[in-house]
Amino acid sequence: MFIEERHQEILDTIKANGKITIAEITSKYGISDESARRDLRLLEQKGVCKRTHGGAISIGQVSVRPPVNRDFDKMPIFDNYREISRAAAKNIKENDTVYLTGGSFGHIMISFLPRDIHYTVVVNSVDIGKELRDFENIDVYIAGGKMRQSGSLVDSLANEFVSRLHFDLCFITGGGLTAEFGLSNGTDETATFQRTVIKNSRSRCLIMPSSKIGVDSFMKVCDVDAFDSIITDWDCVEDQITALKERGVEVTVVEEPK
Repeated sequence: MFIEERHQEILDTIKANGKITIAEITSKYGISDESARRDLRLLEQKGVCKRTHGGAISIGQVSVRPPVNRDFDKMPIFDNYREISRAAAKNIKENDTVYLTGGSFGHIMISFLPRDIHYTVVVNSVDIGKELRDFENIDVYIAGGKMRQSGSLVDSLANEFVSRLHFDLCFITGGGLTAEFGLSNGTDETATFQRTVIKNSRSRCLIMPSSKIGVDSFMKVCDVDAFDSIITDWDCVEDQITALKERGVEVTVVEEPK
């Protein structure tokens, strides 16, 4: 097979599936990892795909947004969200006071929270607070205020609540992240609430799926270097990882489950 034919087949796979992995290329064409990465680099230079940590994705790939009124019991849990959550929860230490983000990541992290040590968790989601009732080893605080349809609380009352607290560790997520613009989110209320949590935290961990990295949402929350660490997944574009690291932030890329 000519290299041009292989490139076309690789591109066809990316268009059909939204992505391709290095392992898929090496297995199908019997070439080395180095050759597969060279193929993807050449295709990226043509502007037809974007290289990631473990392969390449389609230029037009977009993320799946959860509904405003989340039903956590019926919410699909994607592999990348699960592995990011698993890695994040390992950072919790005994006697920590932790802010746990709401929404999808907060819900998924519950199954990975340590059960053998004592610590304190602060949430701004009534649904997540309810799920934490069964954890005898955790003291749970829920930020008060006006509840959104999603079950979260981020208004001025909730912001006042967290402004009086100090966190050993916070887990934050958002609508978009770029090295240039920083972390961004959809509303001013959410951005303001998150700034307060970040300001009052000793250690700050940003958990972001690859689909939201390289994207700017509406309202800026903070610069990238406000965080000590970022956890993302195997589909994150390589030049985005490099740009984030250049801002002095530790970037962890979780591996795709076999």
